[in-house]
Amino acid sequence: MNAIPSDQHPTMYLDPSGEGVHRLIERGLHGPVVMMNLLRFRTVADYSADPHLAPSSSISGRDAYDRYVEHTMPFLTASGGSIVFMGDGGHFFIGPVGERWDLVMLVRQTSIESFFAFASDEAYMAGVGHRTAALEDSRLLPLVDRI
Repeated sequence: MNAIPSDQHPTMYLDPSGEGVHRLIERGLHGPVVMMNLLRFRTVADYSADPHLAPSSSISGRDAYDRYVEHTMPFLTASGGSIVFMGDGGHFFIGPVGERWDLVMLVRQTSIESFFAFASDEAYMAGVGHRTAALEDSRLLPLVDRI
């Protein structure tokens, strides 16, 4: 994921990096994959990178993410994917004391190939600016079933 350096904030991760893609491909995953998303929202959505998507008045990062999910669902479904779990997060019970994640989401895809096809669809990409506006930080961890 691309790190976004800041003098006031620790490193943030919002988009995949070349190294992240390379490591994912190296894993040689076969069959279904579940993408674990940890998401931290901005207090106020920042549409400066995609002003054409901005609503007429300010909205919260959570509201911008809801717009992203609404835009994304038809593309996710068409690619064979589905949301397995979406729930409110919080602070860790076991983990860094000051770290919190506002939303945790598990998204199942039929294969890593279908994930890449979904993620590179031009019509889907046209709405990704809602996600960028919404998020302060994120993590995305591909998981495979061991059972």
